[in-house]
Amino acid sequence: MKSAENYDFEILNHIEGNPNTTQADLATLLGVAVGSVNWYIKRLINKGYVKVTQMQRRRLRYLLTPQGITEKTRLTASFMQASLEWYRVTRQTSQKFLNEIKQAGYDTVCIEGDSDLAEVIYLTCLESQVKVKGEIDQTCPIFRVEGVNTMLNWPSK
Repeated sequence: MKSAENYDFEILNHIEGNPNTTQADLATLLGVAVGSVNWYIKRLINKGYVKVTQMQRRRLRYLLTPQGITEKTRLTASFMQASLEWYRVTRQTSQKFLNEIKQAGYDTVCIEGDSDLAEVIYLTCLESQVKVKGEIDQTCPIFRVEGVNTMLNWPSK
C-alpha cells in the first residue's frame, strides 16, 4: 500500500511534466479512483504545492508552485535515500547468504522475483562468482524477493 507521500510525489512529478493532465490520467497512473485523485490534488492545493487554472469549461491546468517544486525535491531526496538503504541492505543480506551458500558447497542459485532488488542480488551473485540459473530449480538455493525483503530457501533433501 502506498503512503500519502508516495502519491504526493507521483502527482507532483507527473504534473510538473504534464500540466494539462487530467484527474482520470492521474487515477490511471496511480491505480486509484478519480475521487481519490481529486482528494489528493485538493490536499496539494491546500498545502500550496499546486495551483489550478481553468483552461476551458471543464478543463483544468495544474502548475507546481515554488513550494511544490521544493516539496517534490524533498520527496525525491527522501526516496533516493530509501532506495540507497534498500540497496545496501539487499547487498549485505545477499553477501551473507552467499557466504552460507558457498560454505554449504553450492556454486549455483536461483532468484525468484523480478524487482530492482532481484537485480541487485543477481549482480552480487556474479560479483561473488556464484552462477544464477535462469529458471527455478528446487535442487539449488533460491533467493526470494518479497517487496523489500530478501529470503533464502534451501533445497529440500
